[in-house]
Amino acid sequence: MEVKINREIRAYTESLFFGLSLRQFFFSVLAVGAAIGLYFGLRSHLGVETVSWLCVLGAAPCAALGFIQHHGMTAEQWLWAYIKSEFLMPRRLVFHSTNSYYEALRGKLRQRGLEETR
Repeated sequence: MEVKINREIRAYTESLFFGLSLRQFFFSVLAVGAAIGLYFGLRSHLGVETVSWLCVLGAAPCAALGFIQHHGMTAEQWLWAYIKSEFLMPRRLVFHSTNSYYEALRGKLRQRGLEETR
């Protein structure tokens, strides 16, 4: 008997429907719904091949939201982090270098009169 255990315990997801997690199942149903909506909305205006490609293109983002993770974050976590960092709390990070060795010896250099003017 063999029991499989994930190496990273935080990566564990419980499969509920058809081997998918609840999140993946929800976004899969949403993608199918988007494809069906696009099909019935556009079939009278465009050809069959064009409508089929639009259904695929319309369903792909919905399906991707349920399956893709970026740096361990789900799509809505990543979107919230992006909005926070770019719009709610934007910061301009500026790098100022310091010479730690010079700062440590500044007092001794001043006593000896060897300090350079900056």
